[in-house]
Amino acid sequence: MSKPRIGIIVGSVRPNRFADKPVEWISGIAREHTGLDFEVVDLRDYPMPFFDEPASPAWAPSQNEVAQRWQKKIAELDGFIVTAAEYNHAPTGVLKNALDYAYNEWKNKPIAFVGYGGVGGARAVEQLRMIAVELQMAPIRHAVHVLLPDFMAVLQQGKSLGEFDHLNQAANQMIDQLSWWAHALKTARDADVQAAQAA
Repeated sequence: MSKPRIGIIVGSVRPNRFADKPVEWISGIAREHTGLDFEVVDLRDYPMPFFDEPASPAWAPSQNEVAQRWQKKIAELDGFIVTAAEYNHAPTGVLKNALDYAYNEWKNKPIAFVGYGGVGGARAVEQLRMIAVELQMAPIRHAVHVLLPDFMAVLQQGKSLGEFDHLNQAANQMIDQLSWWAHALKTARDADVQAAQAA
């Protein structure tokens, strides 16, 4: 079996976003996990309109060309790490919109979160876990929460996220658990494909 491919989704598109810092940091840690391949997927590269399709992608093909390109990218991947900024106790609108613009492409794949904000993005992450369940994904238990003191130390004191041992430990636990689920679910999806071809 080939190594599962994991997309690190940048969940914000603001010009001055903080998201680039956790993406760079988690990508570096991820490269140390040799059982997985990683790719950064930036929502800036997929400027989809707010969802305006005639039907959900669960029921009908999307007409928007960018959405089709987004769905193709999601279909290529076997699991996801998402950076989750918290705005008003919720995930960003652009991230929710991106989740809504696919369905079958998410199904039976694991997803993990790197949250940041006042309580480490915990409220946004909890909402994203519920959304992931509705998309038939497997949100894993372990996550990374960049709390406000860590966030401010990076912004105001020039520190890097890699200087915080508790964040490095949480990241490695998260990726280890994501790896287990990515391998298990890839095996199961591959078996389903083989069974369908043999039928």
